[in-house]
Amino acid sequence: MRSPTATFDTDCVIVGASFAGLASAYALARSGLAVTVLDKKHDAGAKLHTTGIIVKDAVDQIALLDALPSALVRRVPEVRLYAPNLAYVDLAAPGYYFLTTDTPGVMCWLVAQAEAAGARVALGRTFKDAARVRSGFDLGEHGLTRFLIGADGPRSRVARALGLGTSRRFLAGVEHEYAGATIADPDKLHCFIDRRIAPGYIGWVVAGVGGVQAGLARRVGGATWKPAAAMDAFLAKIAPLIDLRDLAPSGVRAGLIPCGGVVKPVAATRALLVGDAAGMVSPVTAGGIHTALKHGLAAGHAVADFLSGRAEDPVAWFVRSYPTFRLKRCLRFVYDHLQSDTAVNLLLATRPMRAAAGLVYFHHKGVFDAAGRAAARTADY
Repeated sequence: MRSPTATFDTDCVIVGASFAGLASAYALARSGLAVTVLDKKHDAGAKLHTTGIIVKDAVDQIALLDALPSALVRRVPEVRLYAPNLAYVDLAAPGYYFLTTDTPGVMCWLVAQAEAAGARVALGRTFKDAARVRSGFDLGEHGLTRFLIGADGPRSRVARALGLGTSRRFLAGVEHEYAGATIADPDKLHCFIDRRIAPGYIGWVVAGVGGVQAGLARRVGGATWKPAAAMDAFLAKIAPLIDLRDLAPSGVRAGLIPCGGVVKPVAATRALLVGDAAGMVSPVTAGGIHTALKHGLAAGHAVADFLSGRAEDPVAWFVRSYPTFRLKRCLRFVYDHLQSDTAVNLLLATRPMRAAAGLVYFHHKGVFDAAGRAAARTADY
């Protein structure tokens, strides 16, 4: 890590040892700049709020993941989509897959990658405030920096400190991990639609790395969200197919997932937001790892170009590349307002449902395979 200019302690401070924050740190450090990542957690793999599923698109597009240890991932090639009446269809796309992960292990691996590139990752350090000074920010005990990146989640302290936008629409999610557990059909991501249990989203079960993950999310609003009660109802619902009720979870994750699209404003002079802090999460799938890594890396390169004198401040040009999610925000509106269990029961195996599933799960690549069409049925339980 090279020394910053004499006036400043660092070239860039990144708040949040998240997927987006660590990707930004990696790119900046590889460019030879002095970078510090602050995170209040003492362990980057603790208190996570993500299922940790990585889509094939991320593996194809992000070279940083080429070195991801195989022991930290498990390949899942298909989706089994269940209607409220527990009828199901199998969905697949040629060559497509998902990677379930040992998410705490992946986060610690990303920390190691950032540090190997030259970044300083300071865990157990809390960002409190930022005061503008000439050509940068005074972060109090964390010193002076030329640039500030907020990658600290949907309740971003950086956003509040700088008067940037914050997410206003959320899904509430909960997930249980069952270490050592197994399920039938482990090569499928099992997704359950049920408006009563998971309004506005779905429940899921998947064989992960060394165990099983089961969870659900729902839109925020209306009835008070009680994660434990919601999980009890979900596990009882799916018990005829996948019975996890007698298992004690080895881990529990819960939290809010931004689903309203990128916040406005998402950047200011010498500062920008990335990842969940920017609302950079798909309003339909609630997936954010791919965009966090992709735009985190791109943000790091853009800030490096600016600080090295090769480009203008990214606020003037780079943030225009952030995803708009226009179509997916429309689908989110439809799902929030027109979701019908009766319609899903009737339409599960039809061509319109296939098209919708292809958009959601496989980015237009999705098809019912022949086995999936033949298997579409209502189980007699």
